[in-house]
Amino acid sequence: MSTPSLLAAQAPRPLADRLRPARLSDVAGQDHLLGPDGPIGRMVAARALSSMVLWGPPGCGKTTIARLLAQATDLRFESISALQTGVADLRKLFETARQRRDGGQGTLLFCDEIHHFNRNVQDSFLPYLEDGTITLVGATTENPSFELNAAILSRVQVFVLRRLDAAALDSLLARAEEHVGRPLPLRPDARAALLAMADGDGRFVLNMAEQIYAVGGASADAGPLDNAALGRILQRRMPSYDKSGDGHYNLLSAFHKSLRASDANAALYWMCRMLDAGEDPRTIARRMVCVANEDVGLADPNAILQATAAWDAYERLGAAEGERALAQACLYLATAPKSNAVEVALGEARRLAKATGSVMPPMHAVNAPTRMMADLGYKQGYVYDHDTPEGFSGLDYFPESVGRHEFYRPVERGFERDIRKRLDYWAGLRRRRR
Repeated sequence: MSTPSLLAAQAPRPLADRLRPARLSDVAGQDHLLGPDGPIGRMVAARALSSMVLWGPPGCGKTTIARLLAQATDLRFESISALQTGVADLRKLFETARQRRDGGQGTLLFCDEIHHFNRNVQDSFLPYLEDGTITLVGATTENPSFELNAAILSRVQVFVLRRLDAAALDSLLARAEEHVGRPLPLRPDARAALLAMADGDGRFVLNMAEQIYAVGGASADAGPLDNAALGRILQRRMPSYDKSGDGHYNLLSAFHKSLRASDANAALYWMCRMLDAGEDPRTIARRMVCVANEDVGLADPNAILQATAAWDAYERLGAAEGERALAQACLYLATAPKSNAVEVALGEARRLAKATGSVMPPMHAVNAPTRMMADLGYKQGYVYDHDTPEGFSGLDYFPESVGRHEFYRPVERGFERDIRKRLDYWAGLRRRRR
C-alpha cells in the first residue's frame, strides 16, 4: 500500500472522507459488533482477529471498520475491489502477503463487493486463509449465504451491520457541524427530511451535508432552509434496491407476509416501496396470485379472480391506471379470510402419491373398454353418482391397500366454513352406506 504524497495529502477531500472515524468506538450505529461486548470488539481486545465478512447496506461503515481493524491489530492494510481485481492481481497480493508474513507482519486484505468474485476466484483465497497468510475482511451488500462459496463461508465469520437509524445519522451530522464550525442551515423539519432521505446511508448524509453547506450557506444572509428549499438543492435519492439482489427479496417477502397477516396498510406500503424503487409491477402481480392460492385459498375463491384480474388490468391500462388495480387486489387479498388448507392438502397428497405410486386404483374407479377387462372385474361395483337421490354414491376412490386419508381440512373461516359442512355431510352419508 503506497503512502500518499505531500501534494495528495493537501488535495481537497470530501467531507465524508475527512470525517472517517479514527477509532472503532467512533463508528456510528454498530455497537452490537464493535462495542466491548460485541464479537469484533472482543477480538480486537484479545488481538486475535479472525477472517470475516461484513454484510450490510451501503454507507454503514464496512470499509472504515476494516481499516480500523488493521490499525488496531498492527496488520498491514491492503484494499481491493472485486469489480476491479483480476486473478493476476490476487496472485501478486498473496505472494507479497506471504513474504510479509515471513518477515513477521500479517496482512489484513479488505475485499470490497466480494460477492462479485466468481466461485473459482473465491476458491483461490482458501490456501491463504488456511495458513494465515492473510486475514480476510470481505464486504458485501448481498446475502453471503447465496453469493459466497460454502468453503469460504466455513472459514470466515459473517457479521451483519445495521442500517444507520435516525439517531446514528444525526450524530454524523453533529460531527460534520463540529468539523465545519457552524450548524447546518436547516430548519428542524428539513433536518428530519434529510435524515429520512438518507435511508440509513451515512456516506450519503455527509455528502448531502457538504452540498448544503456549499449551496445553502453561500449567502451570509441566507436563513435556515425549509423543506421546499432543501428539495430545490438536493436531488431525490432513489432507494437502495437491486431487483436481482437481496433488497428485492426482502421487500417482496415483507409484502407477502403482510398480505398473509391481513395487515392491509403494511401490504400497501411495501407494494408502494417496490413500485417506487422501480420493481416490475408484473412481479408484484405474480406474487399476489401466489398469495391468493397459498394463503387465501378456498376461504375466498374470488381472491384468485381479483389477483389475475388486476394483473390483466395492468397489462391493458399501463402504469398510471394499472397501479390502482394492483392496489385494489392488494387490499382485497389483505382483508380476505385466510386458509392454507389447500397448500397443506397438496403437500400431504404429493408425499403419499410418491410413496404409493405403483398402487392400482380400485376396480370401480377404472373403465372396462374391452370384454376381457370387464371379465377381470374392471368397473365392477361402480355407481353413477347422479343416479342416487343425494347425487353422492359414497364409493371410496382410494386404493384399498392405501386406505382413506384426509388431506384437505377446511378452516372455520370464510367460504371454507360452507365447504366443511359439505364434507361433513358427505362423510356421514359414506359412513351410513358402509
